[in-house]
Amino acid sequence: MTELEFTLIDWAMILIYFGLLVYLTWQRDWDPDDEESYLLSGRKMSLPAFVATLVSTWYGGILGVGEYSYQFGISQWLLFGFPFYVFSALFAWLLAGKIRMNKALSLPEAVGNFYGEKAGRFSALPIFILVSPAPYILMLGLIFQYLTGGSGDFLWYASAVALFSVAYVTFGGFSAVVHTDMLQIALMFGGFISLLIFAGMDFGGMGQLWSQMPDNYRDITGGHDLQYILVWFFIALWTFVDPSFHQRAAAAKNPKTAKKGIFISILLWSVFDFLTMFSGIYGWAILGPDLAEPVMVYPYLANEILPIGFKGLFFVALLATIMSTLDSYLFLSGQTLGRDFLVKFFPKVKNNTLTQISIIIAAILGILLIIVYPSVIDLWYIIGSVMLPGLLIPVLGVYLRFFTLKKGWVLPTMVTSIGVSLLWLVIGTITAEGSYEYKFLGMEPFYPGLGISILFWLVGRNPDGGLLEETEFTKEITE
Repeated sequence: MTELEFTLIDWAMILIYFGLLVYLTWQRDWDPDDEESYLLSGRKMSLPAFVATLVSTWYGGILGVGEYSYQFGISQWLLFGFPFYVFSALFAWLLAGKIRMNKALSLPEAVGNFYGEKAGRFSALPIFILVSPAPYILMLGLIFQYLTGGSGDFLWYASAVALFSVAYVTFGGFSAVVHTDMLQIALMFGGFISLLIFAGMDFGGMGQLWSQMPDNYRDITGGHDLQYILVWFFIALWTFVDPSFHQRAAAAKNPKTAKKGIFISILLWSVFDFLTMFSGIYGWAILGPDLAEPVMVYPYLANEILPIGFKGLFFVALLATIMSTLDSYLFLSGQTLGRDFLVKFFPKVKNNTLTQISIIIAAILGILLIIVYPSVIDLWYIIGSVMLPGLLIPVLGVYLRFFTLKKGWVLPTMVTSIGVSLLWLVIGTITAEGSYEYKFLGMEPFYPGLGISILFWLVGRNPDGGLLEETEFTKEITE
């Protein structure tokens, strides 16, 4: 693989990008003494801002997507696209409006208001892990290591960029995240459209690419067994408990904006999935099937085929795609740890101050986590498999009467389900014959945890629960 060929023009585009991030962060439009303003931009987010921040935040794992599409072809759409479209649409239909009506400023607060303080405070811990910035810190470290010619440990680069994000997120609050995301969504699409056009000019059109792809690249399952595919479908349930979805729905100016914004976002995600999937497959066709680091297929392909200026634009697009999620997850993890968990132990410290301190803690823990699991896809898989089973039913129960638990069953459901999945993961890792294998007794760790959660729900279900009457919800939506 040839070394990176970067000109002053390409470097200038990256420097301008970081300069724009700083400039946009300084456009503070929130009251430092108003927590709702700091955390949710005063609940006045417009439809364009809603779409920009949701689309860019939900697509941060770009190197992991490239790694997968390079190795398995169009099954990327089945595992990383279609399930998320379905559950995002269900989120818009069932939850978005109700979340906007809820007065809670965060997901753990909503759980605590409904099920009790202990349940809310405990839920903050798995939610904190769920929005760990670790995968995005890892990807930024790899990109900057490549940009600097491979010299130095990628952890140093990852740490430096993470701390840069900490600085502007801590200062600017959620408004800074929204302002920068509106820039970053334009860069995301512009960069990958350019890459796909130049790849087609270099190798040939889509028809030629399709005819030369191996059979398994044209297989919608990618050669994976049904259990593995279903796990990714279940992991897509992440949508229902992801704080970034809840935060943006709560910040929208009204329920209609939240609902409509999600459906527009699904359309844009499907377009971006097309761009990223075929860019990865073009990487296989142009660079060959034996890349030592498939996770770096997009940077390698860009270096190989893009001319001066476009190369800088594409690397800015990569950075924008990742940093749009990094800054959102840093902010959410800091908010969750600080105001939703630590506030009980530091009651005299302002919530905004606890959030800012916790953003730094989240960045440090993310750096430590990538030392243990230096793979984007494995980080997603592990975090989702362990944390989702315990959170899914309690969170859904806050808004949907069918899933509501009796208060006494909420903590046991979360603790036991997460504990079982974690234990299954540990035993599977110890007993596995190959690396990155987590099955125990032929079963992925997600399934026993979810099974325990469903069992507890069957026994401890509260048929009279539910946050809002449907008539109230309908009235608010109409208004």
